[in-house]
Amino acid sequence: MTIKKLMLSGIAAAILSAGAASAEEVKIGIAAEPYPPFSELDSSGNWSGWEIDIINAVCDAAELDCVITPVAWDGIIPSLTGQQIDAIMNSMSITEERLQTIDFSDAYYNTPAVIVADKSMDIEATPESLAGKILGIQASTIHQAYAQEYFPDTELRVYQTQDEANQDLFAGRIDATQADSIAMAEFVNSDAGACCEIKGAVADDPTILGRGVGAGVRKGDDELREALNRGIAAILEDGTHEEITSKYFDASIY
Repeated sequence: MTIKKLMLSGIAAAILSAGAASAEEVKIGIAAEPYPPFSELDSSGNWSGWEIDIINAVCDAAELDCVITPVAWDGIIPSLTGQQIDAIMNSMSITEERLQTIDFSDAYYNTPAVIVADKSMDIEATPESLAGKILGIQASTIHQAYAQEYFPDTELRVYQTQDEANQDLFAGRIDATQADSIAMAEFVNSDAGACCEIKGAVADDPTILGRGVGAGVRKGDDELREALNRGIAAILEDGTHEEITSKYFDASIY
């Protein structure tokens, strides 16, 4: 092969390689289970919600070709470390325990954890008030870790999804549930949650409850983490984050 042909071949290979790189998809993992108003499957089979809009905005700002990839919540970190997905953006709090396994972007929202119970029940968000009660919590969440640490005299009932816990609360099979304040505000304002009210926020413990919600990435994937950080910073600076939030909530959640 002549030098000229070798050069042309090399240029063609470089163009093909660049095209493949630019077209590479970033699989953003979310839980397959609905978590309104953050994420849920609409009647057309498409994912919608506040966090879905934020994902799209962050990826656009970071110039990433992102694809929403649903996986089971209790297997979402193994899916990341096993390279089935490239990042997690699913209301995952940044905690010291999780940082031992994965890295996180900067936080893109932060809300307190609350206790919800039937309106008729005299319950407060304290260990003393919840002693002897049945508390429903979602598996593999900061709420399960918190309840196991702070509510030793409470019977804990663990569910695969928060929706299952909410259903049992409505049916009277548990006395209360602990979850994110925004998600639970959505629940108590719905027909299914009309029975119940938010009784208060639990005492903060950043070690367990984390330092806000960020995008989880594999250890060492600094390029993607930094790209997501640029996207998060951009939508916070240009008002996109606030604009999206105003469609779903009455106040800032950042």
